[in-house]
Amino acid sequence: MVGATGAVGTVMLSLLDERPDIWGEIRLIASGRSAGRKLRVRGEEVEVLALAPAVFDGVDIAMFDVPDEVSKQWAPIAASRGAIAVDNSGAFRMDADVPLVVPEVNADAVTDRPRGIISNPNCTTLSMIVALGALHRVFGLESLVATSYQAASGAGQAGIDTLYAQLSTVAGDGGLGQSAGDVRKAIGADGLGPFPAPLALNVVPWAGSPRDGGWSSEEMKIRNESRKILGIPGLKVSATCVRVPVVTTHAVAVHAWFSRPVTADAARAVLHAAPGMAVLDDPAAGEFPTPADVVGTDPTWVGRIRQSPDDPHELALFVCGDNLRKGAALNTLQIAELLVSRDQ
Repeated sequence: MVGATGAVGTVMLSLLDERPDIWGEIRLIASGRSAGRKLRVRGEEVEVLALAPAVFDGVDIAMFDVPDEVSKQWAPIAASRGAIAVDNSGAFRMDADVPLVVPEVNADAVTDRPRGIISNPNCTTLSMIVALGALHRVFGLESLVATSYQAASGAGQAGIDTLYAQLSTVAGDGGLGQSAGDVRKAIGADGLGPFPAPLALNVVPWAGSPRDGGWSSEEMKIRNESRKILGIPGLKVSATCVRVPVVTTHAVAVHAWFSRPVTADAARAVLHAAPGMAVLDDPAAGEFPTPADVVGTDPTWVGRIRQSPDDPHELALFVCGDNLRKGAALNTLQIAELLVSRDQ
């Protein structure tokens, strides 16, 4: 596991403790400054090794939870030493020779990996794609409009630290948020962290970096990755990504159009039966998924399932998924487990 000491790596270690033990030796890899640390894995203390070509010798599967530039350099090295690299970064997601895999949706894609690398989708895409994959198999997805509500942890530990610091700043002033610019002034330019605007007492309609036409990189990831995972190159996708003052767990409001008519009851039945899904959908009783209720769990949660009153082919739904678990560490680990089960 490369990136064992990072935020996603920490979640990965906990998942290794929770899931069936199908592994032999587990090697923990990190940067040189973390080498020598000891982390507990399955009840044993394991020393962290510094990233170097030799650490991949004899390794079957190398899971990468590191920044794009690190994966871009080292995943091919791992593959050249005989390992299958399962990469959680964005370095290879749109590479035609690297499958982009969600085991519940396109498990067979793991067998076609010319470069010896398998890519893990973006956490926002993963928050909704398990549900959309299940519905697509039955009703035929044709177009998609998605609005994400993305947690601060999607911006890494800096995002989490910034949100907590901002909350501490605004919590003692009951008058903030009632005048234009007062929250921004209270937090100050140095308190924005990785966000372009205050996150506390606010929502920020931007996540990622600029792309052509005013779109953000996060919005383009939803478009391009959904097409690749579902195998629908011409899928019409329009996304708006919004950062919200939540620590962990992304939510997405989805409007989807299908080639076949779909009722809310039919959609619920499909989603109830789908692997990796949990349906919580009784708004009259106050039952629907929220980040505060979903954080720390593995499934994709779905609720607010509605058929359009104007179009029998349109379905609206609200999905939530822990962006550090299914959105990152869990999906990576599931891909590795899939490889083991198929003796790949």
